[in-house]
Amino acid sequence: MERNGNTNGSSSHPHEVREHDVLVIGAGGAGLRAAVAATERGLSVGVVTKSLLGKAHTVMAEGGIAASLGNVDPEDGWQTHFKDTMKSGKFINNWRMAEIFAKEAPDRVYELEQWGALFNRTPEGKISQRPFGAHTYRRLCHVGDRTGLELIRTMQEKVLATDTKVYMETTVTRLFQNDEGRVVGALAYTRETGKFIHFKAKAVVMATGGWGRIFKVTSNSWEGTGDGVMLAYHAGAELVDMEMMQFHPTGMVWPPGVRGLLVTEGVRGEGGLLKNSEGDRYMGNYDEERMELSSRDVVARANYTEVKEGRGSPHGGVYLDITHLGYDKIIQKLPTMHEQFLKLADIDISKEPMEVFPTVHYTMGGIKIDPETAASNVPGLFAAGEVAGGLHGANRLGGNSLSDLLVFGRRAGEGAAEYVKSNGYSTDIPESAVEEEKKRMLDPLQKQGEGENPYHLQQELQEVMMEHANLMRTGDSLKEGLGKVLALKDRLPNMKASGSTLFNPGWHAVQDVNNLVTISEVILRTALERTERRGAQWRLDFDGPDDDLGRVNFIVKEDAQGEVGIEKRDIPPMPEHLRRLFDENQDMSGGEKTGKESQF
Repeated sequence: MERNGNTNGSSSHPHEVREHDVLVIGAGGAGLRAAVAATERGLSVGVVTKSLLGKAHTVMAEGGIAASLGNVDPEDGWQTHFKDTMKSGKFINNWRMAEIFAKEAPDRVYELEQWGALFNRTPEGKISQRPFGAHTYRRLCHVGDRTGLELIRTMQEKVLATDTKVYMETTVTRLFQNDEGRVVGALAYTRETGKFIHFKAKAVVMATGGWGRIFKVTSNSWEGTGDGVMLAYHAGAELVDMEMMQFHPTGMVWPPGVRGLLVTEGVRGEGGLLKNSEGDRYMGNYDEERMELSSRDVVARANYTEVKEGRGSPHGGVYLDITHLGYDKIIQKLPTMHEQFLKLADIDISKEPMEVFPTVHYTMGGIKIDPETAASNVPGLFAAGEVAGGLHGANRLGGNSLSDLLVFGRRAGEGAAEYVKSNGYSTDIPESAVEEEKKRMLDPLQKQGEGENPYHLQQELQEVMMEHANLMRTGDSLKEGLGKVLALKDRLPNMKASGSTLFNPGWHAVQDVNNLVTISEVILRTALERTERRGAQWRLDFDGPDDDLGRVNFIVKEDAQGEVGIEKRDIPPMPEHLRRLFDENQDMSGGEKTGKESQF
């Protein structure tokens, strides 16, 4: 069970010791679901979040949870959800993850309902389901346009009913490993005081979300700095699909203070129309069959192209019009969107259209995990949610993220619990390892003279990524961007923070920027390797998808010199029972459909 250890370390910066069977890093949907799964097996669980409980980025997933309940379209089933997920990911997804996901998502939704989630209902009283981009059937179980908030609220109450210990406003800086390379804990500090905590744990579940803050315009909140993926990377974990960053087609563009804030796909799911400055409903030029409900990568490129070709709105976006729904329906179906635009942009969306433009929203890549147990290649380290890669391939379907959190959050918690119960490894490590990490963290506060300002470095990085790793990419631009990122990397050791560890956001920023620069290098290097157009990786210097590259993932691992190592790894062939689900003429290489979408 949880134990408080003695205070150790130097007198000026002592540290506390806390012990748990399982340490969950991140308190979004995946982390909380993992915590519940582990506590249900009688283990002591600690949850660390650098924000507050209930404030995780999961709340930004507004449109719904994708699951083939078949409440509105009875012909829907896991097979169709599986096919939609694989097609959207252009077949570089881990097919076993996609199979498990599609089969288990309905159970996780019903479970959430049993725990108290209040879903919108059909007239017969079933959970209502709305259409969403590139889903064959109406599949998204929703709570108005506040689904993520309801998921977090429900999971939070479930966790608080257990013995789980939650450490809020606490940032993890390093995973500790024993001589065998097993993860046996972590060092963290409280953001308020800077007091260090040595967490001893027999297993760690990483559930820290994504890294959208490498871009200037993003729907991600301040927490999205990629802490978890970098903690895992430095511990020797393999990463997959890191070149794949999703640009949500619709972010706010005005006023500047809210640029990038998410406009839910639920608006298009409820019938929203995209128009350019000439009043044309242009999606027919890009996907005449699915129009506004095409996959996110296609709609984002369409919006981007309309603006770049001079048909944009006054503030550099396109128009998203839902006025035909009428005030009453909008308040019923999209209350958060109505309030968001009214309060932040002084626009009544029941009377005038919204201005929107693609915003960095999600990362398909992340820690490579085993589909059954959510274990990484590092013993004792598990991962779930956005920080884990493999499920979504080259492009994530809207609504698949919330069901991903629940399906693999549960599997990660169970996998970690089984691992703990099956081994008796000691969590002891040399005290010198703890002191060394504390020294590394405190170093920027003890620099004399001039030093690099972490905020300036982050701003420079964001400009580089916006220019060189945006929606459309070229080899020359990626190489130029990589050169700029490597120049920033050389300046990282000179970062300085003034003041003490108390209430010091500048000190926190040093840690964030170290992570963000490394992630950016990884993304640029893998984007250079994937020389094709596939989902979110859209190379303008290549004509389309490459059949050979459609059969591989790019695996990233830190090499012995601490540099980015990239390996091209073949995707195992899909078993016959899954292959049979696709039409015989289905292009299994992940190429786009024929017709007007093919050029896009």
